[in-house]
Amino acid sequence: MDHQYTYYTPGQEPNMQDDRNQGHPHRKGGVPKWMKTVCFGLIFGVTASAAFQTSNIVADRVFGTAEHGEDTKKTESVGNTKLTTASSGTVDSNVADITKNTMPSVVSITNMSVQQVQSFFGGVQERESESAGSGIIIGQNDTELLIVTNNHVVEGSDTLTVSFIDQESVEANIKGTDANRDLAVVAVELSKVKDSTREKIAVATLGDSEQIQVGEEAIAIGNALGYGQSVTRGIISATDRTIDGIDSSLIQTDAAINPGNSGGALLNANGEVIGINTAKAAMDAVEGMGYAIPISEARETIEGLMNQETKTKVAESERGFIGIEGVDVSQDTSQMYNMPMGVYISNVTRGGGAAKAGITKGSVITALNGSSVNSMAALQEQLQYYRAGETVTLTIETPGNNGEYTSQDVEVTLGNSTK
Repeated sequence: MDHQYTYYTPGQEPNMQDDRNQGHPHRKGGVPKWMKTVCFGLIFGVTASAAFQTSNIVADRVFGTAEHGEDTKKTESVGNTKLTTASSGTVDSNVADITKNTMPSVVSITNMSVQQVQSFFGGVQERESESAGSGIIIGQNDTELLIVTNNHVVEGSDTLTVSFIDQESVEANIKGTDANRDLAVVAVELSKVKDSTREKIAVATLGDSEQIQVGEEAIAIGNALGYGQSVTRGIISATDRTIDGIDSSLIQTDAAINPGNSGGALLNANGEVIGINTAKAAMDAVEGMGYAIPISEARETIEGLMNQETKTKVAESERGFIGIEGVDVSQDTSQMYNMPMGVYISNVTRGGGAAKAGITKGSVITALNGSSVNSMAALQEQLQYYRAGETVTLTIETPGNNGEYTSQDVEVTLGNSTK
């Protein structure tokens, strides 16, 4: 039986389904075919809000680490901004102590967006929608606090708001996203964080998810149901699981992962982050099947996102266009036709940026400026940060005579809406 990706609205029963996205299990260790529903831990609501963005420049320094008893820590770096990793130490299985030490590094994220919905009379109208997820403070540069979360927590946002452990809230901007791995990094301007808040928050310490064992303790912290931070406890149920829509092996846990937990922390008994909570299995016959992205597998992607330039949206009238028509290459289509996931170019606009760059029909776009795209919607979301006349780098997969695809980066100068 097919399973679906489902989002929840406050007040709805957990089994209500949204059939916008469908998929099928595909790899060894994946979710079995009898699984009815897999749902991202993101909770939705509807409200009104003003939208605004701020602008930042990426810098290159990290501060401090979270305190965890007598564990020693080491700092590794890729590029400019660093992640902090803890070495093995004395295990402290006191969940209360772990929670006290770790909660300052977990935040709530509110995504305000504008949705187009069908009206009662058959027309289309816009309404503002609020969704809630979680995030983990992973570092800081000279001007920004950096927070990792899931891509599906921040996608489609008009305004992002981060709330810290002391309930103080600050607007945030997207630093970078990876749709294939369902990862994103958002940035908060340090100048907007009160001194009293900065004294209470902490940078999370990352563990080694490659060393976890089935049966060991797991603790999940996140913004469950949008109520604020809460804690659940369980064990590591399995490793190397896969589900449709996420290009990563996953950790399976029976620690409760609920709507709103997306982007929150999965911890080991040392209080170290070993995973980023992202999804749960939901059907009447299933209990305790939550999933998290392993931190060791995600760290290279996260560091790449941390070092991107912070993004702010461009006015719609000024936005640039690639000059193509495209079709989604889903996971099923990719497997069926041996194609890379992304956007299949079905037509190239004459005189547009893509045509001038030599891009041809039949190629597949897989990334824009290093951020992966797995659909036209993801590509359009990336483009809203660039003006006509700016040059972007597209990663293109081009088919050869033997059916193999060759990857290349192509610089494209964006045109206006007419080209």
